Amino acid sequence: MSEPLDRSTIWPYDEQGELRDFYYQRFGSPTVAAAEAALGELDGGTALLFPSGAGATTALVLSLLEPGDTIALSGGGYYGTGVTFAALAPWGLRVLEFDQTGPPPEEVQLVWVEAPSNPYLTMPNLEATAAHPAPVVVDATVATPVHLRPLEHGADFVLHSATKYLAGHDDALLGAVVCRDDAAAEKLRTFRGQTGIVAAPDPAWLMLRGLKTLEVRVRRQTETAAFLAGRLRAHPAVETVRYPGLGGLLSFDVADAETARRVETSTRVIVNASSLGGVTTLIESRRRWEGERVPPGLLRISAGLEDPTALWTDLEQALA
Repeated sequence: MSEPLDRSTIWPYDEQGELRDFYYQRFGSPTVAAAEAALGELDGGTALLFPSGAGATTALVLSLLEPGDTIALSGGGYYGTGVTFAALAPWGLRVLEFDQTGPPPEEVQLVWVEAPSNPYLTMPNLEATAAHPAPVVVDATVATPVHLRPLEHGADFVLHSATKYLAGHDDALLGAVVCRDDAAAEKLRTFRGQTGIVAAPDPAWLMLRGLKTLEVRVRRQTETAAFLAGRLRAHPAVETVRYPGLGGLLSFDVADAETARRVETSTRVIVNASSLGGVTTLIESRRRWEGERVPPGLLRISAGLEDPTALWTDLEQALA
């Protein structure tokens, strides 16, 4: 059955003039609460929703850190996280990138890793990361709770761009933080209400819809990504293939930027667009966004739900 969608911004007090569970949407609403409960159960913690992944990142960092604090950030991860942190630099936030396959650097106040990283698809050393005294955030957008529950591996927080696999249909902008500790969750909830970085009911309802098919979708996308990675490794025009063995995301390198542009604009089934985790297979050159952070010929594919053989046929003709 479908959960009700409640778009109300206010709810009346009780018969004694006291607050009920919901009274003003900035501090909580029934649909958002239902979506948070569903995600919290999947990830094994207390989930809080935000209007985007970047909004979730911003709220979490500002609620945890003080001016002058340093984040140890996994190198080669999602470039947008670094962009968000750079925007906070005038407030005294510092960032130190590190190789997440090893231990984080000492003397930092927050450790931020990705499982797996995007677009290099490396996996963090979760054991070494959890041993660090600073709070640990694992961006598990690509793995999803289907493949990894970071709180079970010592993480303090899990971050999701819920726009991607959790909602899953390229029609909802949403972010989420899942907290291991109840006190930390309450602190973040208070900060969210005070600053207004809150999720609306409609995308929360769409995420609830998406969670019902999450495992089915992710399992199928993982199979397709593994199939495409295997075919790409055998193709003479492909120099490097990156795939960690889980999830629907992979990347590969062709000779140069011109070749990458030719490939991404020659597909007919696969859509040339920027996102991941939806039911439609997407391809794009990451050089346009990330510049010299990535090889000029790097292409990223997010596997959707189409027939894998049809996707390979499309990709093969584009590579030709």
